[in-house]
Amino acid sequence: MVEVKKEFVLEKEKVYLLSRKERKEVCEFIKEQLRKRYVKPLKLPQTALVFFVGKKSRKKRIVQDYRYLNN
Repeated sequence: MVEVKKEFVLEKEKVYLLSRKERKEVCEFIKEQLRKRYVKPLKLPQTALVFFVGKKSRKKRIVQDYRYLNN
């Protein structure tokens, strides 16, 4: 369970468009994390930014920005 402070204000992040391939990769990543029980579905309407960062090998890595939630 995610516990938030009383003064926490929900904030929705900007939506960045992903390519079809990137959307598929994000969905697969989420399914895998749910399967491993590293994450679980929440009803908290807070969003977290998800984007891709290029690696030296020219592959991309998924990055989740939880800075606002962690503050």
